[in-house]
Amino acid sequence: MCTLEKRGDLFLLTLTGDNEHRLNPSMIDKIRTALHQVRTEAKPGSVLITTAEGKFFSNGFDLAWAQAAGSGFRDRLHHMVESFRPVVAALVSLPLPTIAAVTGHAAAAGLMLAISHDYVLMRKDRGVLYMSELDIGMTLPDYFMVVMRSKIASPIALRNVVLQAAKLKSMEALKMGIIDSVHESPTETLAASLCLAEKLGSRKWNGDVYSEIRKASFPEICKLLGLAHKQVLVARL
Repeated sequence: MCTLEKRGDLFLLTLTGDNEHRLNPSMIDKIRTALHQVRTEAKPGSVLITTAEGKFFSNGFDLAWAQAAGSGFRDRLHHMVESFRPVVAALVSLPLPTIAAVTGHAAAAGLMLAISHDYVLMRKDRGVLYMSELDIGMTLPDYFMVVMRSKIASPIALRNVVLQAAKLKSMEALKMGIIDSVHESPTETLAASLCLAEKLGSRKWNGDVYSEIRKASFPEICKLLGLAHKQVLVARL
């Protein structure tokens, strides 16, 4: 489902297998466990990259798992929505820079997973960003909307994502400011992410300071997710 590899100060979280990387309770739990490990082991110079194998980054919640419950569909869907909330909270509060190397389709909760990182790099030759809830007839969880309002600065871009259910290719997403850069292939996307990680890691920032400044940058997200702020002062002479 996913692996966490440590390369020096770099953490590489990979959604494994040539499948859709649907976010069911088991996958969500594994991601949460990996992020807890990252938080525990992070130090100045650490950076997290999240990526995926195959043609999908993540195709969102596992609706087939929810539908298998029959009349329990709503309960299972609610369970996934609520269990994924701490994943977003973790990414917003981790004490290190985070990068999403989007090497395939990122839809619904998969898009949320990507844009909850500090930086989003995307492959050019395949893959779209897609918030599918309008097309499938579901409202968006409150924290989805807050993250998108905080991360997608353009009102027009936000409208296209949530009220047109636009399937954005990489160059469109770049022009809208949703992603940071576009690369020719999955290999080049990951290579660029590693290069960015090396650059960020070389600054050796204090993790607590980094986390608090990030949280202060997105007060609406933090208020909804219950992420408290604290003052951090690290003397550097």
